[in-house]
Amino acid sequence: MNNKGQVLVFSFMIALMLIVIVYGLAPSGFQIVNQTMHVSNMDCDNSSISTFDKVSCVAVDMGMFYFLIGLLFLSIGLFIGGKFR
Repeated sequence: MNNKGQVLVFSFMIALMLIVIVYGLAPSGFQIVNQTMHVSNMDCDNSSISTFDKVSCVAVDMGMFYFLIGLLFLSIGLFIGGKFR
C-alpha cells in the first residue's frame, strides 16, 4: 500500500471517531443546555425578559448545535483532505 492509501485509511478512522464522539456528546450536551436555560435564573420561557437575556438564551441554545455541527464538518474535512492529499 502506498503512502496516499495509508493517509486515506488514517483520515477515515479519525473522521469516524469524531462522528462517534459527536453522536455520543449530543444527548448529554443538549441536557446540559436545557438545564442551563431552565434551572438557572435565565428564565428563557418568560416573554418579558430584557433583550440582553433573550440574546443570551439564543446564544446558549445555539452554541451546542454549532459545536456539534463544527465537529461533524471537521471530520468530513479531515476525510476529504486526506483523500486528495
